[in-house]
This record gives sequence, C-alpha cells and structure tokens, in this order.
Amino acid sequence: MATGVQMAGTDMVESRLAHGLIAEIIPDLNAAEALWRRLETEPAALGTPYQRFDWVSAYLHATGQVEHARIVIVRNADGRPRLLMPLTLQREHGLRIARTVGDTHANYHMPLFATRDAAALPPSSIVTALIQAGRANGIDAYTLKHQPRMWDGAANPLAATGEPEASDAYGLMLGPDPEATVRRVFSADARKKLRSKEKRLIEAHGAIAYRRAGTPEEAQRLLAAFYAQKSARFAVMGISDPYADPAIRAFLAAASTGAEPAMEVHALCLVESGRVLATFGGAVSDRRFSGMMTAFDADPEIARYSPGDLLLQHLVRDQTDRGRQGFDLGVGEARYKASICDETISLVETVIPVTLRGRTYGAVRGSLTRTKRRIKRDPRLYAVLKRLRALRRRP
Repeated sequence: MATGVQMAGTDMVESRLAHGLIAEIIPDLNAAEALWRRLETEPAALGTPYQRFDWVSAYLHATGQVEHARIVIVRNADGRPRLLMPLTLQREHGLRIARTVGDTHANYHMPLFATRDAAALPPSSIVTALIQAGRANGIDAYTLKHQPRMWDGAANPLAATGEPEASDAYGLMLGPDPEATVRRVFSADARKKLRSKEKRLIEAHGAIAYRRAGTPEEAQRLLAAFYAQKSARFAVMGISDPYADPAIRAFLAAASTGAEPAMEVHALCLVESGRVLATFGGAVSDRRFSGMMTAFDADPEIARYSPGDLLLQHLVRDQTDRGRQGFDLGVGEARYKASICDETISLVETVIPVTLRGRTYGAVRGSLTRTKRRIKRDPRLYAVLKRLRALRRRP
C-alpha cells in the first residue's frame, strides 16, 4: 500500500525519525496569513499557484469551509518554517480526514516549501512530523491528492510513496522572448493555419480583441460567457455542470479580482458587439500560469475558426511577455494539450494514516485509486464506463 507511512512504536523513535522537524496545525486561516504571505513571496520559495493564500482563502470562504481549515506548518529544530500545507478537516465514514484544499479545481496540492532545500528534506521525516501532529489533533489520516512528483526541477517529498493517479498534467517552460517561444511551442504549420483562421474570422465577423479581465465587472462578464459556453458543452455531453454551483461561481469571482488576483481570466472577443468567442482562466503566481478552465463558442459560424486555439497561442505569447517562466494546462488528456506541451507532470495521491482506522482507510483509498487509473488508461474499459454513465443519465 502506497501510503508513505510507517507507524513508529514510541515517541522516542518518532522523534529520531523526524530529524528535528515539528509540525503544528493552526485551526485559523487568519492566524496563519502573515507567515503564509511571507513564505510565498520569498524568492527561494517553491510552490504552485494553488497554494497562494489568496487562492485558498477565496475557495474556503466561497465554499463555506473556513471553519474546517487546518494550516500545517512544519518547522526545523531552530523553529524556522520549512513548509506550509493548507488542509481542511472533514468527517468521512466516521473518520476525521485532513484533505487538501480546492478539490478538482486545483490541479496541484503540493505544499509550499520555504526553499528548495526544504523540499529536499527526507520524506520519512516530514511524514513522521505529520503523524505526530495528527495524533495531537485527532486526525485519522491525511489524504493528499494531485501531488506532482517533480515541480520546477525539484522532487516533491510528499509524492515519494504516493499512488499514481488516473491522469497526469501537461505543461511547458516559457522562454525570455515571446515570439521565439511561440515558434518553439507551435509548429510552423500550426502557426500558418492559425494566422489564416484569424484573418478569415476578422473578415467574416469584424475586428477582434484579446482581453484580460482587469476589473471585477469585466471578470464577471467574461466568467458569465464561460459559464454559458461550458454549460452548453456539458449539456451536449450529458454530464452535470460543476460550474453551475453558486459557491464555485463565487470562488471564481473572488479569485479573479483584487490588486494581485489569484487567477486570471482571458478571452477572445469581437470588438463591435463584445461577443466572447473563447475563454481561458488559470491560477497565477509571479512565475507561473496554470490553466484551470477553458471554453469556446460552439456556434459553427464561430467554432470553424478555432477561437480556443487562437486564444491559447495569444496566451502563451502574453504570459511570456509578462515574465512568467512556467505554463501548464492542468490535469487530464486533451488534443490541445498534447499539441503544445512537452512536459508530463506525473501526479500521485499520498495517504498518510495516523491511526489504525486511518491505515484501513488508506488501503481502501489506494485500491480505488489503482482501479480508477486502470480504467482511465485502458481505452476499452474507459469506453464501457462512459457507456454505463450515459445509460444512468437517461430518464
């Protein structure tokens, strides 16, 4: 069972295994804010955009989970913070499970490490410190989804013994020059086709503009277009729309506004009418754009010009021009991801049991993860699953 845990027999043994690391759990989001913001702005810090305070805070407040927040701080023997990990404490099958924040709206749940050296700490030391803190706080197990094995060239210690997930994520590194980056990412043939489609789109429908929401009002307008486009797409596919949830809409609205928003919303629009042809939203940090969601106008008179691909090419150029170094398109397989990404970000789920009941939970959870991966990566099994889902949705 890939849980990343060995239950130590005595506190003395555990203290030795922890190599002086001590984990504390802060049950107050506001109490952790100052330290959190300091860590995430340190030049040497290693983390993903989904562990920014503003992203996590927006999600917890919008979904009504603030009171369930548990912020883990792991310190060394000198008291210096080495990593921070936002979690929520949930009841599940009678157990108290500490979970990562953001559900599937966050592509990655890696801790925020103070430095790359902190990410190089022995995995067993971090796990032991987490177990000790878990016991003190009545936690049965930690469930850490979407742990990238590697991030910006550094190994993630909490992924060392995790169970591979059903899908990976896909990304690429941006270069210093926007045009050179676009030429590297998009083939000559792809760029030629996109130039032709953009020209024909303008000839058929008038001038276009690539926009990034800069005000709450513009963010709401672009998000409204995204919701409409995505709802139509989900309806055709016959699946439920996760963006119909008012709490998720409130989260996206909050995350995409403010002086330094936790996410950006981009769109391709017609200038005269303001019609939104495609949308793309992503979590952001100083160094990375991480795609969370995308949609396009399915009207055949618009879709024929590939507005989503046009917006994606613009987005790569825009993010490079603004100095970001990392760019990814999130979890899951898709044609547009395979066409431009040269990096596969392998993901695992790590379950750290704290109690005996937590160990049983971890065994079951690991089995489910392996089953999901087998089905998702076997075309025949996945086709059968999709047919069964379609049958269940029939009235």
